[in-house]
Amino acid sequence: MNALALGLLAALCWGLHDLAVRHVSQSVSVIASLMAVLVSGAVLQFGLVAMMGEFDLSPGTALISAVAAGGCYLLAGISMYAAFQRGPVRLVAPLVASYPVLSVSLAIWRGATISPLHWVAVIAIGAGVSIVAATSERDTTACPAAGPTATLSLLAAVWFAAAFALGQYATELSDEYSVALVGRLTAIIALGMIALAIRRSIWPRLRALPLLLGMGILDAVAILSVIAAGGLPNAQFASVAASIFGLLTVVLAWAVLREKMILRQWLGCFIAFAGIGYLAL
Repeated sequence: MNALALGLLAALCWGLHDLAVRHVSQSVSVIASLMAVLVSGAVLQFGLVAMMGEFDLSPGTALISAVAAGGCYLLAGISMYAAFQRGPVRLVAPLVASYPVLSVSLAIWRGATISPLHWVAVIAIGAGVSIVAATSERDTTACPAAGPTATLSLLAAVWFAAAFALGQYATELSDEYSVALVGRLTAIIALGMIALAIRRSIWPRLRALPLLLGMGILDAVAILSVIAAGGLPNAQFASVAASIFGLLTVVLAWAVLREKMILRQWLGCFIAFAGIGYLAL
């Protein structure tokens, strides 16, 4: 499977996952939701490592990168869950999905080349995201405080880009299953320490647990798909392709949750994801 196909698999998983986030975040705290998702995903990843019969992550650069990726992924998750708790999918999803701009920039920093048409695509992503954010900001009934929601969403984008870059780099030095498991265990430990420090419960409502467990499996498959691309040519294409999860999330929110979409918002989404789609070519 090539990097683009892995990214598309991740997009499908995260599209369904984020629709569920929007639903569950209204009744379960961010920390409890995220902990349940991380733990259930870790169980799946531990099973995969056990099936492979080998844990291949010796101390050194790969281990440090995997731990750092896990920390960045936790910060991304906290920011994204908090954003979904505050605002509608149509504002949060496109902003979070703008992280390919940073992913491509990091790839260039590591030696990749980018054509003028790629730069046009990057600009199109920023323009589309701005249209969606500006339009949603005036919709005070649906999003009473769009500024903080947009800030949290953009922070999530930054941390996602960092997590994917570090995870893919670690995979170049080790195997993807070990890297993904170490990253997730790092996130679980760090989140537990945060919950203890601020005295927050990590146990979600029993009713929400089945949905959270399903979200954990989807999230684990998605992050493993993106990280696994680290040893393939054009690894950044996986994180870029994965970002189209936002398009699926927005459409599902419109179809299932009945969130309103006006023409300008659809146009903004189209421009942003057309740019993302071109980068994935």
